[in-house]
Amino acid sequence: MKNLIYGVCIWMSISFSLSGHNPAEKEEGDIIIKNGLFRLVVGSNAIAKSLTLTSTGEECLMQEENVPLFSVTQERPYHNEIKLSHPNKRTTFQANSIHREGDKLIVGFELVPYQAVIQLKETPAYVGFSLEGFIVAPGTYPSYLKITPPPATELCLLQLPVRNHTYFGEWLNVSWDENVAVNVLATDENAYIDFEKHNNYKLLTATALKEIKFEGTGAALIVCKPEDLLDNIAQIEEDFDLPKGVESRRSNMINASYYWSPQVNPGNVDQHIRYAKMGGFRAMNLYYPCFEGFGGYDLIGNYEIDRKLYPNGKEDLKKMLDKIKAAGITPGVHFLHSHIGRNSQYVTPIPDHRLNLTRTFTLSEDIAPDDTEIFVEQNPKGTVMADGCRVLKVGSEFITYENYTITPPYKFIGCTRGVDQTTVNGLSKGSIIGIVDVSEFGATSLYIDQRTSLQDEIAEKIADIYDAGFQFIYFDGSEGVNPPFGINVALAQYRVFKRLKPEPLFAEGAAKSHFSWHMLSGGNAFDVFAPEVLKEEVRKWPGEEAPRMKQDFTRINFGWLGYVIPDENTVGTQPDMLEYVTSMAAGWDCPVSIHAYPHILDAHPKTKDNMEVFRRWEEVRARNWLTDTQKKMLQNVEQEHHLLLDEQGQFELVAYDQISDVAGGSRDIRAFTFKRKGEYYVVYWHISGDKKLQLPLKPSDITLYEKLDKKKKVISATNNSVTVPASNRHYIKTNKLTTEQLSDAFKSAQIID
Repeated sequence: MKNLIYGVCIWMSISFSLSGHNPAEKEEGDIIIKNGLFRLVVGSNAIAKSLTLTSTGEECLMQEENVPLFSVTQERPYHNEIKLSHPNKRTTFQANSIHREGDKLIVGFELVPYQAVIQLKETPAYVGFSLEGFIVAPGTYPSYLKITPPPATELCLLQLPVRNHTYFGEWLNVSWDENVAVNVLATDENAYIDFEKHNNYKLLTATALKEIKFEGTGAALIVCKPEDLLDNIAQIEEDFDLPKGVESRRSNMINASYYWSPQVNPGNVDQHIRYAKMGGFRAMNLYYPCFEGFGGYDLIGNYEIDRKLYPNGKEDLKKMLDKIKAAGITPGVHFLHSHIGRNSQYVTPIPDHRLNLTRTFTLSEDIAPDDTEIFVEQNPKGTVMADGCRVLKVGSEFITYENYTITPPYKFIGCTRGVDQTTVNGLSKGSIIGIVDVSEFGATSLYIDQRTSLQDEIAEKIADIYDAGFQFIYFDGSEGVNPPFGINVALAQYRVFKRLKPEPLFAEGAAKSHFSWHMLSGGNAFDVFAPEVLKEEVRKWPGEEAPRMKQDFTRINFGWLGYVIPDENTVGTQPDMLEYVTSMAAGWDCPVSIHAYPHILDAHPKTKDNMEVFRRWEEVRARNWLTDTQKKMLQNVEQEHHLLLDEQGQFELVAYDQISDVAGGSRDIRAFTFKRKGEYYVVYWHISGDKKLQLPLKPSDITLYEKLDKKKKVISATNNSVTVPASNRHYIKTNKLTTEQLSDAFKSAQIID
């Protein structure tokens, strides 16, 4: 038998065999669960025999696997005879009997002496399964066994061996192709949804965890045509009062790119609006220092509006957001919702008791205020040793350690007392201390224990600030929770999200688990990549993820994009880099975002050209200008594209290729060739300066443009060369030269000051 670990329910051998029978053949005792869309047949032995789409009769199960529909897991056997007969270990017991009583399924299991009651909800859009409780006969466990029956830790609400289809959305947990979609979906935030790959099928599962919630935890089964899937999920969201993930994905803002900054405040908001409009951004995302002031991650958790920036507090913040909205820009907010700063009020002067501890220890000796060694009963072997993360919570103080012993007497050594300005104290033998769950990202913040009220307290503070007029949200640091991550990542987000009124137009997050699908309609954004590796990293990461997320019926954000000024160490952020990212994103119906700082935008010599790239592509998104054929072109990660304005000022999409080694290998000129209307072009520019470029071309062979609707004179010309501007983006057209001749001319060009 193979154990179930956090919801992955595995079929093991059972005594009953259907060899020689048609698995889908109706037999006495079979249970039929159906709606107008599908039909699920379950044998009296609890084996899922058939799952068919009603409209076509297509069979969706790998029937020969004989997988029971339910299972239950115990950490060890508790019934005395079972305990004696079988190994004492974590064990999954498969369902082996089932009968129906009205809208309830009564399920029995191998060996364990109790039954589970599963509540059914058959609707036109889906069938719901939820754990109502257990039936334990009196006397099943003797009176001397002081346990609360049944001693289960997990109950698998649903496990189906679904045949492989063309696509599989691992986030939504849906297997689908052009004919059918099979989806096992949580109906509340407590269900653990998962899958396991097998030959020719995937085992889709939904599990209730005792440590999270047993009774009432539920999941739904949807089997339908793929074009109807979102409608059916929307019905589930309506019936179970879930976040409106479908509605959000259908909004006209779902593909909107945003301008992100940590520096927006009433004193400079007009400057930010000007740049955002220059780039055509429909949304602006404000990082929390915009209204809390700069203090780094150390201050996360306070969530208090800085009165120096906003003398009237929330009212001033509201007025600023109203100004952003009046400019036609939708404001959003970016929080680290599950982190607590090490200099926040939740740490100094006394650490909050609701901070998460990754391990706990029992003191084996008293601690005095000046002790630098801490003796414990348990072996610390394997405890964190990363710099900045070696932190103990000991009563009212944080204590760091240099190392520990792994032979008795166990102790932490090289201790520094009262770190992070916490209160030094003494503690008696037998007291419980613990390892603080310090963020692995810089070790400047701590994680909340999601089993406590602290996340709700922080959520209330976030919701109060959001209420000033924000309309979307980014859940940063979402990985910063305690296990089980498949539940707590989404649960931490939900504890914030459900307090946000009105519901965000869309949301993004740094991490996701199944239930997050209803909230993170925008998926995720990527961290900033350096200019020199940007294209490669985009191919590697968002370029790889976007098609997978399409299988989850959602999008991602191809940003965040950095904005780097050219200098001796870098070419800086250039138009072709931004065009590569944002064009590929548009091909997948995804937006981008940029990290914007006004002083950098002011100083960057290519800001005008760079923002024009954003503006054009954002208009393309807003107008839904791209055809399906064009989107397919843009999905090719090996081909770059340019969105130009033609002679009538209308958008035109062309594929273009970079000329390497321009001007003898200078990095200062970037040039790309393309063909349109039977003629060859080069678009080129200088990365930072206002120079000239001498090309070995005849003046009669080319035409120069800054915009294609108006010719521009060359600076100078001889019979065999022309001198053209090398500053912002310009175009050279020819109908007499080949693309190879144009490329050779640019390689032989000379840059003139």
